[in-house]
Amino acid sequence: MRGKKMKNTMKRIYKVLLIPGALIIHLSCKSPYIPPASSINVNYLHVEGFINTGTDNTTITLSRTVKLTDSAGSKPELNAAVSVVGNDGSNYPLEEEGNGDYFYPDFSFLANSTKQYSLKIVTSDHKTYQSDFVAIKNSPPIDSLNFIANASGIEIYSNTHDPANNTRYYRWDYQETWEQLSAYESFYMAENIPVDTLVLRTQTKQIYYCWSTQNSSTLILNSSAKLSQDVIAQNPIAFIGSLSPKFSIEYSILVFQYALTSDAFNYWQNLKKNTEQLGSIFDALPSQVQGNIHCTSNPSEPVLGYISMGLVTQQRLFIGGSSMPRALGAQIPTPYGGCLLDTLYYDNPKTHVNEVLRLFTGNPIPISGLFSPFIGKNLGYTASTAACTDCRLNGGTNRRPSYWIDKF
Repeated sequence: MRGKKMKNTMKRIYKVLLIPGALIIHLSCKSPYIPPASSINVNYLHVEGFINTGTDNTTITLSRTVKLTDSAGSKPELNAAVSVVGNDGSNYPLEEEGNGDYFYPDFSFLANSTKQYSLKIVTSDHKTYQSDFVAIKNSPPIDSLNFIANASGIEIYSNTHDPANNTRYYRWDYQETWEQLSAYESFYMAENIPVDTLVLRTQTKQIYYCWSTQNSSTLILNSSAKLSQDVIAQNPIAFIGSLSPKFSIEYSILVFQYALTSDAFNYWQNLKKNTEQLGSIFDALPSQVQGNIHCTSNPSEPVLGYISMGLVTQQRLFIGGSSMPRALGAQIPTPYGGCLLDTLYYDNPKTHVNEVLRLFTGNPIPISGLFSPFIGKNLGYTASTAACTDCRLNGGTNRRPSYWIDKF
């Protein structure tokens, strides 16, 4: 899971960043540079992941870089042999999951090891890649997550400390989940087998409540190296503007904290500068970012990525409705502008057409029955379009996450 989280982020980062040594930008002043993407021969290995010595699994993602002009962010590296090897000769092969992902279920048995470990890769074309041997560096617990809310949005912070003063260099990423509703709640659904009929919608088929998930897209770094105590206080993690649909109902963020060596911190800091802080005359010049992974069969070939190893700590924060910007006066937009409620009769009083038959074509979606207490029967159904009744069409899932706690 941890190796997959930053995949979209790193595709974006490396697609922009890929300017190897011979192509480092020459600028007489800090003006925008457009690389000759169409002429650069790029097919470099990108290694993404973190060897987690906690009980969570480890996923290493391998891909190949592409030209800036290509529509795909990268292409997966398939059929490679990937393993974690120790400087004592131990070897732990990872299993290929597909789409460039290689998986190991649980490295927690290495949590207290004093040995060093390396990631080794042999690709299908028999090239060999290997990271430097790294020591296990465990993250201290996240002390707390908190937030400050106002009408402009919510700023989320983390706090941590290491009493032994051994960590000093930190990185974070996160996964957001938020709940949203469709414009109308559908209580009925159309069944075509064995005959066309309308039945009450079961809980597993409900399409009113949905949950959407998104991974972080920025590099979050901080260091206490210049402080007398290893304390990180009120570290900014994320800001969500008040107009974000993430605040429709309820919001949750799961924050992951990594302990880094000084070399790893410098790598991520340079990567952050080269991808997030360029664009004005006051920004740093772009530079080549050198990781700790090398092509041992061709030392001149660039390789992208940095492998670290250790315990990843995590903490989840829920933000309920009473703390959200909408409770502070902000107007949260919804994707349901223009939704209308229609009425479909078995026997339209004017045309005598059976309009309920339209519900068996898949659109519109039945919402509730039109029961008449005067004649004691159902006259038809209210309905609306799928876009207004099925929350899954807005990128969510109707499966309630196992960790979800209602806070509104």
